[in-house]
Amino acid sequence: QVQLIESGGGLVQTGGSLRLSCTASGLTGSYAVGWFRQAPGKEREFVAAIRWQTGATHYGDSLKGRFAMTRDRAKNTVYLQMNGLKPEDTAVYYCARQLNPISSTMHARYRYDFWGQGTQVTVSS
Repeated sequence: QVQLIESGGGLVQTGGSLRLSCTASGLTGSYAVGWFRQAPGKEREFVAAIRWQTGATHYGDSLKGRFAMTRDRAKNTVYLQMNGLKPEDTAVYYCARQLNPISSTMHARYRYDFWGQGTQVTVSS
């Protein structure tokens, strides 16, 4: 059974950093793990994704440079390092799986079929 568990969220001041973790189990085959975020009253937004087999990463517009996604295959865990945080980064952050990923849909929410429960990130001004 596929399971994704996020951790690492919290409260941080503007300009600070956080590292989110997503530990996966039950994942087999060719897949990618993505991070999305959802702020109150807004649509869920693509943040970043990584192809598990190759480590190739994809980022949402304007986030690359502040955010970096990596994976640890031995721990079945992906990480989202977030630097230079801004109040507009405040959201619940979710990780999710995309099976048989293709580049053109790495940002597409409908292509992700299993989701974690989310972790709250709050950036104070």
